[in-house]
Amino acid sequence: MRLFATMCVFLLVIAVSWRARTKSFPTDDPVIHRMWEVGVENSQTQVLAQFLMDVIGPRTSGSPNLAAAQEWLLETYGSWGVTVRKEQYGTWLGWRQGILHVDLIAPRVQSLEAKLLAYSPGTDGPVEGEIVALPTVVPSNFDVSQWLPFVEGRWVLVSPPEPTCRPAESLESLARPETVESLKTLQEENRTWVSRLKDEVAWDYGHLLDEAGALGIIESRWSGGWGTFLIEESFLKNLDIPYVALSCEDYGLVYRLAENNQNPRLRIEAEVEQLGEVPQFNVIAELTGTELPDEYVLLSAHLDSFHGATGATDNGTGTIMMLEAMRILKATYPNPRRTIRVGHWGGEEFGLIGSNSYREDHPEVVDGLQALFNQDNGTWRIERIEGQGFLYAGQYLRRWISQVPRELSERITLVFPGGQDFPGSDQLSFLCVGAPAFRLDGARDEHHTEHRRYTRHGNRDTYDKIVFDDLKENATLVAMLAYAASEDPDRVPRDRATLPIDPDTGVPREWRRCPPSPRTWAEWDP
Repeated sequence: MRLFATMCVFLLVIAVSWRARTKSFPTDDPVIHRMWEVGVENSQTQVLAQFLMDVIGPRTSGSPNLAAAQEWLLETYGSWGVTVRKEQYGTWLGWRQGILHVDLIAPRVQSLEAKLLAYSPGTDGPVEGEIVALPTVVPSNFDVSQWLPFVEGRWVLVSPPEPTCRPAESLESLARPETVESLKTLQEENRTWVSRLKDEVAWDYGHLLDEAGALGIIESRWSGGWGTFLIEESFLKNLDIPYVALSCEDYGLVYRLAENNQNPRLRIEAEVEQLGEVPQFNVIAELTGTELPDEYVLLSAHLDSFHGATGATDNGTGTIMMLEAMRILKATYPNPRRTIRVGHWGGEEFGLIGSNSYREDHPEVVDGLQALFNQDNGTWRIERIEGQGFLYAGQYLRRWISQVPRELSERITLVFPGGQDFPGSDQLSFLCVGAPAFRLDGARDEHHTEHRRYTRHGNRDTYDKIVFDDLKENATLVAMLAYAASEDPDRVPRDRATLPIDPDTGVPREWRRCPPSPRTWAEWDP
């Protein structure tokens, strides 16, 4: 009797759980139900993300890591039976960073938090030297050549120090108003100083320092958050000396020592391999359409990243989202009506190079594009999709969204016709020629600010920042949208709406233009 009662309770729990799980489905479509089962209940996002971020790591354009990530995608798609290939779009400077040690050795010893900027040269073993800072007062008649003799044999600091490395929200909530105002004034003076020095006085300051015999260049690009700083490229090509970024806190330390004539010395050892021009690729996977193979639903995310951390949320999450969406589609919708294709783009961080090149090389995809879904805004939930200025996009996106479970759809704000906000990602490569390309966006307020401050291009963009409850649902949502767009009996029209007013001009915004697409390192103009 006790066993019978236990079984009844067990079956009741299962029934209640099943009803709770399925009652929010707005459709009886078995494909949608199966997608939830495969994508949410049996997600592979953690397994995929752990390998990409922890084993392969950062994926700078031209690096062996990016090439390894592309090979991993080929192997992964191949194991699922998904057609996949690499397409070369150009070449880039090959660069591999090895060990980096940056140590203060006088007036005391302390290891510093530092990164090399991308494509920086290394050192020939450990190099020691004193520190000198660019002058903080730059008069209008400042002649940089008169100061250059002081840099020979020294490490040169080229950024002003931050007056505080405490985030703005902490200051505003805890400090006195006059303190906040005075610190803001100092920060504004620093920005003005940097602008004048680099733009008006000596834009080519890096090469001037190189020629003057400096040991290397040191700067800090604070992101505005606790313990975070940006690590990108140097914007200075063909340097012969290392270019190092320090954390906000450590940069302030060495700057104060130099400013107070306390004889600071650094020892830097930077291992770098310069690999010459190496081929660059996009990875393209697809499920070929059975009825309309020459019409396309395109999933889009860039694979490359900067190297300050492991590129987890920029754009590892986008990469895993589209990879997992294709796994879901292969398992639940292997014979789509239209061709469903995914582009894992290279070179996004240097101007959308991979996706721009793909658009240029594949006019048939542009002509046959039903819809593109791009993701490149960090982790967290998809909460906003705008119509990107297409007059009739609303009726299609609403119809597609109406088919997904309410757990996913009720949190999404649809904005029509849309103002083509956040253009600096791969949807622009197709939007700029009038093809329907949509960005799957996160929250506009605190989530976006947090991503910009703590993960994007920074030293804290690591696996632990990924929110997998959101990522698995995002990937499932992408698969459902791709399915709905593929099955839609109609093509998405390309009629353009009048864009919102540009507050800077007082007239409607112009349609976004296609960015240039340099295909070699030599063509790229930073």
